[in-house]
Amino acid sequence: MELNGNVQQIDYLGLAVTPDFNPFRFATHFYRFRLKEKCAFVVDKNEVHLAHWMSSAELLKQYDKGLVLAVPPVIKIITTLGTNPDVQSIPDLNFDYDKDNHVPYIESLKSVRQLMPLSNTLPPATRTNSFLIGDNGPKILVDPSPKDEDEYRKLKNTAKLFGIDKILLSHHHPDHHERSVELAREFKVPMMMSLDTCDRLTKIIPGYFESVDIEILKEGDVITQWLGRNVIIHEVPGHDEGQIALAPEDMSWFLAGDLFQGVGTVVIGDDEGDMTKYFNTLEKVIALKPRVLFPSHGIGLGGTNILKNTLEHRRMREKQVLSFQQEGKTEEEMLAIMYAEVDKRLWPFALKNIRKHLEKLKTENLI
Repeated sequence: MELNGNVQQIDYLGLAVTPDFNPFRFATHFYRFRLKEKCAFVVDKNEVHLAHWMSSAELLKQYDKGLVLAVPPVIKIITTLGTNPDVQSIPDLNFDYDKDNHVPYIESLKSVRQLMPLSNTLPPATRTNSFLIGDNGPKILVDPSPKDEDEYRKLKNTAKLFGIDKILLSHHHPDHHERSVELAREFKVPMMMSLDTCDRLTKIIPGYFESVDIEILKEGDVITQWLGRNVIIHEVPGHDEGQIALAPEDMSWFLAGDLFQGVGTVVIGDDEGDMTKYFNTLEKVIALKPRVLFPSHGIGLGGTNILKNTLEHRRMREKQVLSFQQEGKTEEEMLAIMYAEVDKRLWPFALKNIRKHLEKLKTENLI
């Protein structure tokens, strides 16, 4: 895009620095260019999916409809310019929250609130996202799992800012439900989950749900509304047999749980994991074409490329496992070769993936 002679004024709007709880930090400077006239431009498709001229007011309308995914400082810029397009600077673009009394929370998509308490999850992740969904229906808190009593206090304080009517568990792994029952009792709200998740937790921790009402969910159930759209349950087994996901009927977004990781790698292991079902689930969600994917660990991403890449990576791993098995290598020998660059503390989980690949290959009569 040629700007020579077409720039009338440049306004420095402000600076935003990624908050310190994020493992990757950037200092981003925002400018507004005032042009004498519109000009044609060509975008690099490797960098930008779609670009066209739009007024700040129209962009704000798109965000309010849930059609724009953005980080907090960009949302503040959209909101400010949408209501006051002539503003020349926007102070306080940095993300901020009361670190002593609240967990960090963002709303990168309108009315999809992402609370991020520290949790007892697998490294390199340190937090499990707890989403608050529902505006024209019950307010549902998904997967609250603070790591200790102090983090529980902060999460509780943050939830009180918005109110909650129900708690939903995506699956039975501890970093998705730890202290969730305590929260349900304190707020006096029911809990929602799949039958498999309920059965597993009841078996592992007898009496876990004492004094808590349980609602069992299945594929197709409508649980609340988001910006006028029904929010629907999708069964997504593979990582965990009882895992469920949430999405509005128009697929504006998809809470994918542990189908992929924004931080780290998905583990398929133990009796609840099934590599064949995991492959099928990835293909199912890719076919649904959600516009935004939210993982349990990490930030929301546009499109389904991350799922396609995850599936391709697992297929690559499976080819390695098949080749090494045909060469007569043991599981431990495969592990040492395939995960040589991975922290050895994570090798036990990588070994589970290898064993699930072998199970899948046996089921398909390939070994």
